[in-house]
Amino acid sequence: MGDQGKTFLCISNFFKGNAFLTQLKKQGNRVFLITSEKLKDKPWAFEYIDEIFYMPGQDLDWDLELLMKGVGGLMKNHKIESIVALDDYDVEKATFLRESLRIPGMGQTTGRFFRDKLAMRIKAHDSDIKVPAFAPLFNDDDINQFADHIPAPWVLKPRSEASAHGIIKVHDKESLWENIHQLGDNRLYYLVEHFKPGDVYHADGLMLDGRNLFCSVSKYLSTPMEISQGGGIFRSANLKFGSTDEKAIKKANTAVMKAFGMKSGATHTEFIKSHEDGEIYFLETSSRVGGAHLAEMVEAATGINLWAEWAKIEDALAKGYKYQLPKVSKNYAGILLTLSKFQHPDLSSFDDPEVYFRVPLEYHAGLIVKSKNQDRVMQLLDDYAERIAREFSTVADAPELKKFH
Repeated sequence: MGDQGKTFLCISNFFKGNAFLTQLKKQGNRVFLITSEKLKDKPWAFEYIDEIFYMPGQDLDWDLELLMKGVGGLMKNHKIESIVALDDYDVEKATFLRESLRIPGMGQTTGRFFRDKLAMRIKAHDSDIKVPAFAPLFNDDDINQFADHIPAPWVLKPRSEASAHGIIKVHDKESLWENIHQLGDNRLYYLVEHFKPGDVYHADGLMLDGRNLFCSVSKYLSTPMEISQGGGIFRSANLKFGSTDEKAIKKANTAVMKAFGMKSGATHTEFIKSHEDGEIYFLETSSRVGGAHLAEMVEAATGINLWAEWAKIEDALAKGYKYQLPKVSKNYAGILLTLSKFQHPDLSSFDDPEVYFRVPLEYHAGLIVKSKNQDRVMQLLDDYAERIAREFSTVADAPELKKFH
């Protein structure tokens, strides 16, 4: 089991990761959490956290100097062995702290590949990994060159927004420029990309010392972009084990992790299979567990809890023992999730034995189903989507969900 407990500092700007914090504590470690003041009342796994520190400010505007001084104060009496970012927004904070305090783990340069969509695309392109055509918005000539050579439609994407939120789709050069002018000085933080129609897949993985230990491949049955921009129902399901698509996505995922220098931890990476040429293109990656309860869906399908296993990997690294992945099972699972017009929707009428999990989010209706039979999962997802849309769905002003993946 390795030696005595270590001290872990976890950072999360979003209410997530209880299974990670719990597992770390169960491994005999001291667990500190830094989160936003506005998440004070969330049901954190308090009994597994030694101390919680609250930062003022919203997601993006934490004062890094204040954070650094706070952590510095903590380090006077505690030897912090490891800093873990539980959400996309926290990657910069964690890399900044690691670099400043010389704590091992991902630094700022590698961190960029898991956070900045422009850095990701350039790195992938330079590493011969297929990506949709793109251009930064720094230089007017480059933008005109892009617009004159790459057929519309295009999408303007924020370089570091952790969801499909903030994406603008444009259909001609005039509206492209109109939108760029509206962005003003903020154009630096966006890129333009060729919109490729296709099926979007996600690979959810675990890495250790640069090796892929585990990878589950699923397909969005409706894309996060469609959802965040027009209501609707978010759905995803894992692919047939050993299928051509599964193998192709796994291979592409391995190439991305190698090129980007990912060493250890959880990863969530998205690919598109183009309708036009059938090729797999890299879209984006992150060094975290996928959002929107995809972790529970992966667990239903494979028996692997990404949060808990990630915690065990971090524990093994800190203590220097060999991590062992549990046996992976082969089931089929799918999720459906939608904004609900009720704060606490009653999903008790969805009572098939395949129902594995009911999503506990307010103003959302969501279910995960699992079965040995993939067709059964697909049939239930279709049937349930229709029922949920009829009884619960809303595109009204229910509290907005920014992180559908």
